[in-house]
Amino acid sequence: MQDSTSDLTSDIAREYLERESKEKQVLSLLLDKFLEKKDQILVQKTEMGGTEAYIGSVTLEWFASRVHFASGLPLLQKKYNPDTDNIEIDADSIDEIQQRPLDWSRQAPLVQYLAARHNHKFPAVLVVINQSWVDNVKASEWDEKGQARKSTTDFTPLDKDGKVGLLNVSEENVSIYALDGQHRLMGVQGLIELIKTGKLQRYKKDKTADDSLITVSDLINQYQVDSGYLQSLPKEKIGIEFICAVAAGETRIQARRRVRSVFVHVNLMAAPLTKGQLAQLNEDDGFAIVARKIAVSHPLLEQKPNRNPRVNWNSSTVAANSTVLTTLQALQDMSERYLGQKFPHWKPLEKGLIPMRPENEELEQGIEEFKQLFDNLATLPSYKILEHEDTPVLRRFSFEKDGGEGNMLFRPVAQVALAQAVGFLVFKKGFSLTNIFKKLRKFDREGGFSGMEFPQSLWYGVLYDPNKKRVQVAGRELAAKLLIYILGGIQEQIERAELRKALADARTVENQTIGFDGKLVEPKEVGLPSILN
Repeated sequence: MQDSTSDLTSDIAREYLERESKEKQVLSLLLDKFLEKKDQILVQKTEMGGTEAYIGSVTLEWFASRVHFASGLPLLQKKYNPDTDNIEIDADSIDEIQQRPLDWSRQAPLVQYLAARHNHKFPAVLVVINQSWVDNVKASEWDEKGQARKSTTDFTPLDKDGKVGLLNVSEENVSIYALDGQHRLMGVQGLIELIKTGKLQRYKKDKTADDSLITVSDLINQYQVDSGYLQSLPKEKIGIEFICAVAAGETRIQARRRVRSVFVHVNLMAAPLTKGQLAQLNEDDGFAIVARKIAVSHPLLEQKPNRNPRVNWNSSTVAANSTVLTTLQALQDMSERYLGQKFPHWKPLEKGLIPMRPENEELEQGIEEFKQLFDNLATLPSYKILEHEDTPVLRRFSFEKDGGEGNMLFRPVAQVALAQAVGFLVFKKGFSLTNIFKKLRKFDREGGFSGMEFPQSLWYGVLYDPNKKRVQVAGRELAAKLLIYILGGIQEQIERAELRKALADARTVENQTIGFDGKLVEPKEVGLPSILN
């Protein structure tokens, strides 16, 4: 009896699994049948804030050929400039503008990103489906009140709840425009052109031609890209979300306002990452990886019980009364300006590109080099004081509340300048890190880094703005050159003359040059300081 019950249970289970398998096969056949049609896309219907949308995916090739820039919407055609794919803004068109101007200088970096990085990823794009009747006020789709009798999206549900189905994207009836994702579209169109023709013209922001091209052979030589891999890219898929240009019951004005509103909301909600947050998350930039490692592991910076944090992880600046020593962004800048002298290939080939992650062995080497820099920084008398003193009193200027030492070593801009100077001397000039810091410790003990708000300081007018009475970031490059000079790294007379003039210019405020004794002097009377022994 027990055996027959067990057999019956097994038979029922087998029948259920067989039926489920057959149902899946039938569903697969039906989907294949529907999806064979190029004018339909399988989508899932969503609704949020009263706006219906349909989410699916398309190949990059389809995206590039079927989706247009939002500025090409027929209702904006009067002010459309076909040369730039932008709307010419004037008093008549300003109320109709839905998009920020396209920046065509971004196309080349986007194409190189897609072609050269195997783990590339674009977020889903938001597009608007339009139909020809929208711009014909006499079309039967508009009623006597000027309201649409139907939507511009044609959706055929495949389930009883109407949540999954097929969206009609027939080229004969439907035109599609990118609402959010225009630069992604620009990048994909450029990629397809590059693959088809072997080359791509670079453009300036306004789409005037630059004087150079991207070629497939360049990508193969610079990034070791395989030509077969390039040919496969058009078949990759990108997420896409469709909304209607006009919904049933809307007038043209109501539809336009809704579409504009959706665009604004999408962009307002997408707050960009701060530089500090990017440094926290970046897994491609070798300098960011090294900076994070040192920030959490070096004794000068790491978090320890019973002491305030030494690193500000989010902001790029340090307030006068902050107890931190530096910021993660400053550490990344220090890493780039120090290690960039030894590993220049860690930087992207051109501005706008995402750098390629270095090999682990090279990263370990970079971490060790950067650690040695911080081992030596920790020996500076100013940083030794941190063992029994907090940073605000060392950072604040003498005239600020509660006074301070005005020590540049507690300002991120000066930390970056110092790292840049030392990196140049070590990796370009072959100086000894040990000898460099032997000189810097003496310079520090003699107050060389302190009192930057006083004319006697080398950093007055350079890193300290006597007019606005605050630190000035613009003086970082000059500060780095002055550090290189006092450490013996500038021997050429022409270079010294140029540096002396730059220093005199920095100490000139409203046509009055301030000497190291605090008195007004002629610019030519400002001399360079002594070289450190």
